[in-house]
Amino acid sequence: MDPELITDCVHCGFCLPTCPTYVLWGEEMDSPRGRIHLMSQHVEGTPVTPEMAGHFDACLGCMACVTACPSGVRYDRLIEQTRAVVEREHVRAPEERAIRELVFALFPYRRRLRALRLPMRLATRLRPLLERVHPSLGAMAELVPPPARPVRLPPRVHAVGRRRATVGMLVGCVQSQFFPQVNAATARVLALEGCDVVIPPRQGCCGALSLHSGRDARRFAKATIETFERAGVEAVVVNVAGCGSSMKEYAEVLKDEPGGWAERAAALRVRDLAEYLVELGPVAPRHPLPVTVAYHDACHLAHAQGVRSQPRELLRAIPGLELREIAESAVCCGSAGTYNLFQPGPARELGDRKARHVLATRADVLVSANPGCSMQIAAAMRRSGEGEMRVAHTAEVLDASLRGLGARALGGR
Repeated sequence: MDPELITDCVHCGFCLPTCPTYVLWGEEMDSPRGRIHLMSQHVEGTPVTPEMAGHFDACLGCMACVTACPSGVRYDRLIEQTRAVVEREHVRAPEERAIRELVFALFPYRRRLRALRLPMRLATRLRPLLERVHPSLGAMAELVPPPARPVRLPPRVHAVGRRRATVGMLVGCVQSQFFPQVNAATARVLALEGCDVVIPPRQGCCGALSLHSGRDARRFAKATIETFERAGVEAVVVNVAGCGSSMKEYAEVLKDEPGGWAERAAALRVRDLAEYLVELGPVAPRHPLPVTVAYHDACHLAHAQGVRSQPRELLRAIPGLELREIAESAVCCGSAGTYNLFQPGPARELGDRKARHVLATRADVLVSANPGCSMQIAAAMRRSGEGEMRVAHTAEVLDASLRGLGARALGGR
């Protein structure tokens, strides 16, 4: 924990109303200000107690406080450093260790996820039993989306018309296995906008889940850098908010690694899909898409990357589309990477709160740029019993407009 970053906090309290756990419980130690106080205690010699670890674990890492802070406190860096300390120094209960090892042995590996898609889908029928075994297992079963048709992407998708750029595409672990249609739509949209899209077939996990949970992500980061260096691309386009956020942190993650890794990381131009498309500018004609959409701000897109206006700009440019805003848009839905698996209780409360606001828009489709958010909010809407809403990625909405497919194409599996 960096003492200089800790002392940047002046305890003003601007972070309090933006913090999901403070909003839920009103407890000072479950706010960014309170957690920074605990970090300061640890730096001054207080060991990590179970209570202290509990307050740190309860943090979603949503970075809403970073956006709200007038003093520029780097809480994002502090909480990542703190999670690493907790993982080193805090001894967790055996069942908690087992759940964590299961998650980190499964989710960062696409082949393992692929092999377990069917068993995980069957587990949804056993959710009450799994809930009794361990709440995290019940949460995992509840979140699994309906099966999607497999999509095999070629190593290179050629630009339609004049080539304007050559970009790489990260397929993601969860995205590629549970939402492969989003990757297909992303490649088509980029190609229609004049990009050659390079999709390295042997790419692995970017390290986002590990980085955001206090585990060592350097091996994943190095492998991802090498993959896209070999691809010879001008930029790496990412359609998962958490992955893009982590890849933009690679230079910081690798700053102490010998061999020039930080410099190589800094040279890797990483862009969110919406961010890149706005920078590139449109050339493909948009066909009318008569649909009402509610856009959800994924925390690691809006707060961590500062990408808020670009998705809305892209959506508003589609003829016939009506964009509706969601109340409390800056408050996390409770997904937060692995949070809804490790902290299923508060994650469910936040998911239910977000679902109520989404359903109140009475939109036809919920649009989100993060698979974790999509699964979390979809599960909460199913649980509410107040109706469901189709869920789509920004790429799918653009793809439907560019190809003239109509609104029925959205939210299909």
